[in-house]
Amino acid sequence: MKKKGYSHGTGKRKEAVAQVRLMSGSGAIMVNGIPYEDRFNRIRHRQLIIKPMLVTDTVGKYDAIIKIAGGGVAGQCGAISHGIARALLQEKESFRPLLRQEGLLTRDPRVKERQKPGLKRARKAPQYTKR
Repeated sequence: MKKKGYSHGTGKRKEAVAQVRLMSGSGAIMVNGIPYEDRFNRIRHRQLIIKPMLVTDTVGKYDAIIKIAGGGVAGQCGAISHGIARALLQEKESFRPLLRQEGLLTRDPRVKERQKPGLKRARKAPQYTKR
């Protein structure tokens, strides 16, 4: 444990940024002041959020207080997962091989592509007419 009583990790995914504080406790995960079960309805999203804790066998050992901003629901879940993994790494360096093996420490670089001039979207061009 650090002197300040918690470990910090910042996670990012698409446009979402999550700031995670991890401290020893009962396993409560609060996202912007709301329990994560109430904030994220889909089971897949909830599983993604707690995956770093499942991999390291720390479910119920740490409380997480998370501030999330930007992006959509899926991007926010990915950012939270990334932030929790980074905070767990600060907590205990021996978690690195487990988290690395599951790909939880790597930031997903995929973001929305910009719209180019002369096109309707990033890659969609107007219909070609021969005559």
